[in-house]
Amino acid sequence: MASTKKTEVGAAPDPAASLRRQRVRWGEKLIFVVLVLCALVSVVTTIGIVVALVSPTIDFFQQVPIWRFFSTEEWAPTFEPAMFGVWPVVVGTFNVTFWALVIAVPCGLGAAIFMSEYASERVRKVVKPTLEVLEGIPTVAYGFFALTFVTPLLRDNWPSFLGEPPGIFSAGSAGIVLGIMIIPTVASIAEDAMHSVPNSLRQGAYALGSTKRQVALKVVVPAALSGIVAAFVLGISRAVGETMVVLLAAGNTPNLTISPVESIQTMTAFIANTATGDIGVGTLKYNTIFAVGSLLFIITFTMNYFAARVVRRYREAYD
Repeated sequence: MASTKKTEVGAAPDPAASLRRQRVRWGEKLIFVVLVLCALVSVVTTIGIVVALVSPTIDFFQQVPIWRFFSTEEWAPTFEPAMFGVWPVVVGTFNVTFWALVIAVPCGLGAAIFMSEYASERVRKVVKPTLEVLEGIPTVAYGFFALTFVTPLLRDNWPSFLGEPPGIFSAGSAGIVLGIMIIPTVASIAEDAMHSVPNSLRQGAYALGSTKRQVALKVVVPAALSGIVAAFVLGISRAVGETMVVLLAAGNTPNLTISPVESIQTMTAFIANTATGDIGVGTLKYNTIFAVGSLLFIITFTMNYFAARVVRRYREAYD
């Protein structure tokens, strides 16, 4: 016998049924769609980059064996006879990046600790936006700054016990200015991570008799480690992918060296210097640009992948 459900007189309305009867909120659905489209932009862009790189890169390695690309130490793809050993531009890229990190990591982390733990709220509101203004300066301006100010400064004040001074173009000059350029990126993201650490951790450390330095270095920095690692990785990625600073200040000589005083060529500088429109589309020289671009993409992708694993490994969650 089928049972019927009766509603008692005076019973309270069902909240779930009331919500179901509400009108569809088209504004919220529109916002959701817009946010999804924004998220898809990066995915579509990455896929587009891969598609653009794959075909010319395959054509390149059909003419140049991959072992020749990675085993030889001579890089002169636009000369005759052409040499396709990519190591000089790879080492040049990491040479400049290393000297940039020597400047950016301690300065950026120090600035982040100061703004998060030592500066008053009024000082923080002034220092942080001022520091972030450096991110808006065109990179070509940084390149001319390195060429016309930093390089002469190094040449005039180079200690004699370190050997010969840098030339007009040098990896050290480009690395110093590149490090200055990425300090705001490292400092801003690291400071945001430290600022999000709960004050209860600080107060607990102070209650145990810790000094401000001990709280900053032994409590706040470890608690914000995942954000600090993310800041370093973003800074490294920007240094590896920078073009104008290294093109103007580091020179265009593919030397296989880690010396800061010699002229070098990076992967981005080679791409910018070669892709000028004077090379015929589909030629071996043209495809070399895409082969180097693919290698650069793989390097940055691999670096970000392992950095993401580190961030997930050391991420701290607070209630």
